[in-house]
Amino acid sequence: MTVPTSQSSGTSTAVRTAIDVRGLRKSYGDQVVLDGIDLSVPEGQVFALLGPNGAGKTTAVRVLSTLTSPDDGEIHVAGYDVRREALAVRSVIGVTGQFSAVDNYLSAEENLLLMADLWHLPRREGRERAAELLGLFDLADTGRKPVFAFSGGMQRRLDLAMTLVGRPRIIFLDEPTTGLDPRGRVGMWDLIRNLVRTEATTILLTTQYLEEADQLADQVAVLDGGKIVALGTAEELKRRVPGGHLVLNFTSRTAFEAAAARFDGATRNDEDLTLQVPNDTSARSVLEVLNRIDVDEVPHISLHTPDLNDVFLALTGQQRKASS
Repeated sequence: MTVPTSQSSGTSTAVRTAIDVRGLRKSYGDQVVLDGIDLSVPEGQVFALLGPNGAGKTTAVRVLSTLTSPDDGEIHVAGYDVRREALAVRSVIGVTGQFSAVDNYLSAEENLLLMADLWHLPRREGRERAAELLGLFDLADTGRKPVFAFSGGMQRRLDLAMTLVGRPRIIFLDEPTTGLDPRGRVGMWDLIRNLVRTEATTILLTTQYLEEADQLADQVAVLDGGKIVALGTAEELKRRVPGGHLVLNFTSRTAFEAAAARFDGATRNDEDLTLQVPNDTSARSVLEVLNRIDVDEVPHISLHTPDLNDVFLALTGQQRKASS
């Protein structure tokens, strides 16, 4: 069961919502952790929940996965109410937490078969699913070795594989690459992309790694102080914050001085004859800058657009407190 949220006129294809949250609130004593957040995650997308430590990301996942009761709000996962239909929610979701939940003294295959038993899969189907996942996660050659001999990256891959045994429609990944080295992180990203492509899975990802959200997410929500402070695609969020500029490298000081006089707010480097000009880096804006300088004296220009790090610092409390 899913909730149709919109339908294009003239077609029979509805855009369906996998996760729908309205006014979610959660407090622990006097501490407000989630303060009326709204989320809508379409099926088949990766949705990233980004925020600093203590922003409420893990609490949001615990509420959505029925592990914690909300204080208030309307929360539906795959069309089911998380309070009234918790068992139905659990039947269609998978959860991978920040730390590996595998049994280190069993092999990868045994861990997967144990999970298949918990899902009440017939023995033959369970073995077939375990073999399929061992291959998908590049664990087939080590499937019979005890997990304590695995690297951190292999354990995280197995943890995610176990989440998939029951073929969940929605997966919550809470800091899935915590503790992984750069190679292991990139490998996990590839697996997550493959899941969305081949398993038609919806993924809600919480992360502190800005590049991770940029690489994977169709949409990004920035959570800070229990509130959603920004929501959109990574590119949309980058355009919301200042910091875009052009760097112009001049061959002559005369051209450099003439250009510096034309652009208010430009940052100059007299030693390298470079000029940093604030700009939103759109094609029109770049052309306007180039039309105001002698381009024959500028052999090289570079464009800088804000990244999610700029978004994070501009929109979260750490930056606001630092500037207050």
